[in-house]
Amino acid sequence: MSMLLITGPGGAGRTTVAAATALAAARGGQRVLVLSGDPGDPMAALVGAPAGEPAELAPGLRAAPVAPNLWAGRIDSGEEFRQELVALQERGSALLGMVGARPLGAEELTELPGAEQFALLRALRRAAALPAFDLVVVDMPPLHEAVATLALPAQLRRYLARLLPRERQAARALRPVLAQLAGVPMPAQWLYEAAARWDEELAAVQAVVEAATTRVRLVAEPGPAARAALRTGALGLALHQVRIGDLVVNRLVPKDSADPWLASLAAQQRAFADQWGPDVPLRELAHLGRDPRGPADLAELAGSLEPAGSAGETGETGETGAADGPRPAWPVEDRLADDGVLVWAVPLPRAEKRDLDLVRRGDELLLTVGPYRRIVSLPGALRRCTVSGAALADDELRIRFTPDPDLWPRAR
Repeated sequence: MSMLLITGPGGAGRTTVAAATALAAARGGQRVLVLSGDPGDPMAALVGAPAGEPAELAPGLRAAPVAPNLWAGRIDSGEEFRQELVALQERGSALLGMVGARPLGAEELTELPGAEQFALLRALRRAAALPAFDLVVVDMPPLHEAVATLALPAQLRRYLARLLPRERQAARALRPVLAQLAGVPMPAQWLYEAAARWDEELAAVQAVVEAATTRVRLVAEPGPAARAALRTGALGLALHQVRIGDLVVNRLVPKDSADPWLASLAAQQRAFADQWGPDVPLRELAHLGRDPRGPADLAELAGSLEPAGSAGETGETGETGAADGPRPAWPVEDRLADDGVLVWAVPLPRAEKRDLDLVRRGDELLLTVGPYRRIVSLPGALRRCTVSGAALADDELRIRFTPDPDLWPRAR
């Protein structure tokens, strides 16, 4: 099963492209599930009325058939938040009773900021496990939010490992003594069990994000603002090693128009496409002359996206489907014999020096690219080195490491 995540700068038409992508793949014979979490459910206005009753495909994941081979579902972050918080209260009922707290009822819970991200991530995990579909198309948030959401599982797992390391559970024998000294029950065991559950779920979501069968389809309406947003967002995806499958250049106006204004706009759009074409496979969608609405408009757009995903492979063509291997690792180049250094190459397309910063902390490297930051563990050999410099060239950040004489193995 393949997963295609649709995102782009706000207002670029990503929901329309997600729906058209799903319809095109369904027309090609694939069994497709399209998911959206946008308030107001704009996806429903595009795909039309359900052709059957909604069904629960997985816990918290409901969808209905809307066309042959195509099912549409909505991610309800509010309901997900209420269910999770009620379950958390039930698991911690002993602790709540100890401190005299009164649990909240499901009907009085309103979702908090960030609930949408967690609901979306859970939906990705659940959808990836469904055997009934060949392709899952997900209408993601705008590009900046999408990058932050996809990076969240790995970040939270790191926080859990630092704040609640598993090796500290070995001190269980001391807890009865500590409880007697403190005079209250110690909730540490419950806390560690909850952390283990969270880590397990986050690991499952992270595996979906990093899977070889997961790709991002970018959507942009060509123009100067989109160019800047795309560059920054693409850097964020590269930093977190999330694959970009292709770029849909949306709402193109006719290039042979006699109207001077339209001709100027078309030239600007073509310049945008020419600029991005060498970096990522392009797909083009013409402007319909109106806001797309309803199955007829969707079918017209889907014709330009066929045969999306029908090839069953992902490669230079940007088609969705299975790829050959896990996400690419950042290679370490051995230049000890020539220059006395090891070089860690980090691909960052279209990066500029002013975007970058890096700090070494122990066995980790803090990489900052524009508004995005990632903390990565150093490969084993690089942990025995010191950072001796870095340079940006040919869309690659090349970090030089010099062996530390006190740590580097000596030849006998």
